[in-house]
Amino acid sequence: MSANIFLLQDGGGLVRMRESPYDSEALLQELLAKYPDLLAGDQIDATEPRRWLLVSREMGVPAEADGGDRWSLDHLFLDQDAIPTLVEVKRSSDTRIRREVVGQMIDYAANAVVYWPVETIRARFEQTCAARKEYAAATLAAFLGVDADADGFWQRTKTNLQAGRVRLVFVADVIPPELRRAVEFLNGQMDPAEVLAVEVKQFTGERGLTTLVPRLVGQTAVAQQKKVIGAPKQQKTDEASYLTEMLQQRGAEECQVARRLIEWAREQKLDHAFTRAQQSSSFTPTVRVAGGPRYPISASTAGSLWVQMRWLRESAPFGDEAKREALRAKLNAIPGVSVATERMTGYPTIPLKTLTNDDALRSCLAVLAWVVQELRAAPADSAPATASTTEGNPA
Repeated sequence: MSANIFLLQDGGGLVRMRESPYDSEALLQELLAKYPDLLAGDQIDATEPRRWLLVSREMGVPAEADGGDRWSLDHLFLDQDAIPTLVEVKRSSDTRIRREVVGQMIDYAANAVVYWPVETIRARFEQTCAARKEYAAATLAAFLGVDADADGFWQRTKTNLQAGRVRLVFVADVIPPELRRAVEFLNGQMDPAEVLAVEVKQFTGERGLTTLVPRLVGQTAVAQQKKVIGAPKQQKTDEASYLTEMLQQRGAEECQVARRLIEWAREQKLDHAFTRAQQSSSFTPTVRVAGGPRYPISASTAGSLWVQMRWLRESAPFGDEAKREALRAKLNAIPGVSVATERMTGYPTIPLKTLTNDDALRSCLAVLAWVVQELRAAPADSAPATASTTEGNPA
């Protein structure tokens, strides 16, 4: 028997909303892509609700290294902790939802953690943003927030895949008892992977009204506690803790370089954030411009300053090759620094040790001030550069 819910309108009228099947599986897939909150992130983790970044619909999954795609996953999302979340959608009328879909999803996950390079995931995210006429860097920055560390986020994605820390989510209008039992069993046995189901019921009423009601299924209290304990997260830290770690890991001279970079960011009136990951902490200043936040550099307690061209090149002015080449020339004028042309699409890296030389540090800060000036002067409506799949990796 179909259920009903009632919508109380502002004028006092009561509208009966009747449970209705989806016209097609494709419709439910489209709704999830457009409204990821339907994945019930607040029910998955009530303390720190999961938020979702859509990487791609119809994400190909290979079955061997450097092989072509054998399967196609309905959706791939990442949450704010860079945990890959594999989503497969079925309507309850599809008999495969009772057993076959479980084996299908395990195939996807088992092969994805081995044969998905993070570069492929990153490229698919960029393609999704381009199809939506969005700037990939701005979309990711808005998702991560003021303390965004884009390169750190993708590195955590890679780490999570290597560790098998993924989330498998079955989505349907009705989750049958057979699937629920399978999900509860798998979620209790698999670690660090997480297996869940989300039921998204549709209710329709007069005048075209539609209500969608997501409900998490299959997460037992024991399994939930196990996953929360096992999940490493990037954490906010503060300036004092960052500098203390820098001093302990890199010594007094490099710590003084980090201190001067922080002072420079304040002089430039930049927002900045300090974040702690598994192995190191980072300082990331933010340039606020009309087109969205820009993150020119990140300085890590691992001993490197990264110029984040991987993201700067997606929008004005550094989407222009001539402007990137001008920046490369300025970087190479810093004593002790040599940046190859191909690094200007990734993360040109300057060891903090190099900047312990006073002339090198002064020259570097002048170059960074020029970068900030160029970002602030760029027209707000400038189109981003064409996305490239060339990847640079922080050293």
